[in-house]
Amino acid sequence: MSTLLAIDTATEACSVALLQNGKVTSHYEVVPRLHSQKLLPMIKKLLEETGTKLSTVDAIAFGRGPGAFTGVRLTIGVVQGLAFALKCPVLPVSNLAVLAQRALREYGATQVAAAIDARMDEVYWGCYREMAGEMCLVGAEVVQSPEFLVLSDNTTSDWFGAGTGWSYSKRILVKICGHDDAMLPHAIDLLTLARFAFKRGEEIPADQAAPTYLRNKVTQAKPSYEIL
Repeated sequence: MSTLLAIDTATEACSVALLQNGKVTSHYEVVPRLHSQKLLPMIKKLLEETGTKLSTVDAIAFGRGPGAFTGVRLTIGVVQGLAFALKCPVLPVSNLAVLAQRALREYGATQVAAAIDARMDEVYWGCYREMAGEMCLVGAEVVQSPEFLVLSDNTTSDWFGAGTGWSYSKRILVKICGHDDAMLPHAIDLLTLARFAFKRGEEIPADQAAPTYLRNKVTQAKPSYEIL
């Protein structure tokens, strides 16, 4: 059975998860601006607690964004360093998809409008629908002002809103059955999605790992927007 490591620092949350011998173990902390200090010790602790040697990891999954681009770059840097050393592939996973997967796990929501606060009065947005236990993208992921966000399929009303972008709920003009605007991506759900991708053979070489920002001019953002 494959051993998979999942890592995410794209939002205020810093989390890691490990699949070994069919068992999932994870660590999760909400630590704004402290990801660079917390991540490597968190990985080390996870490996020690599970008695896992890093050399046994078959692939490393990571949150590719969208999110805070400093956090996304940190994740990719760490993942590439580990993957190059281990000579193992990596699995990029959308952070919006991770949010949707968490909403499925915690709320049983099968249609999720995932939203991450992109700052600068915009929201990272993606609509997902459950298929055989996996939250799959319906339409495209976008970054947009709250007033212009739309559901990929508005023929049904049983959509659930997940993520910090829903702090703009009064300005998001779509019908939903409920929302959790405090929800952040969790490595447990990243790992779930990575397992689906790994089974389909979607792993890539570490040197191809790349972030997804959605916002074209992200590098021109003010420093206060760079780190959540």
